[in-house]
Amino acid sequence: MKKTFSTISFFILLTFSLLNINSCGSNQDTVSCFPNSPISANLNLNLATYNNLNYVGQPVYIDEQQSGTRGLIVVRTQDSPASFKVYDRNAPHLCPDNNTTLEIKDNISIVCPKDNATWILLTGQPTAISSVPPKTYFWNYDAATKNLTLYN
Repeated sequence: MKKTFSTISFFILLTFSLLNINSCGSNQDTVSCFPNSPISANLNLNLATYNNLNYVGQPVYIDEQQSGTRGLIVVRTQDSPASFKVYDRNAPHLCPDNNTTLEIKDNISIVCPKDNATWILLTGQPTAISSVPPKTYFWNYDAATKNLTLYN
């Protein structure tokens, strides 16, 4: 009887511990109403449309099919090895609404027109208003073909 009680107590304690560990702290990157949509785009950097992505700090707006609900901002962050940032244009700290589509300002920062929250373009680090960075997506770059694949 004592062994059964001890085993049951152990499992109850383990269950509550796991629930507590998983519920403590906020690991949310965006507000709960942030849209979740598929991201899948292939960019050929040999094309004039995407030529800016051959240079560090020259962003491009992507508004293609499967590029989110409001599109993406893509910027090259370093040359060798090539590195990119792919940002969702929905403001990460506000529910989607009028004027919450992120914009590039002076090729230096990203700005939310609704509340003037700003982030550093090359890093996504918040500098004003918001404490969370813009949502980012994965990318894969083939230097031989200059093909940049964006996905989530």
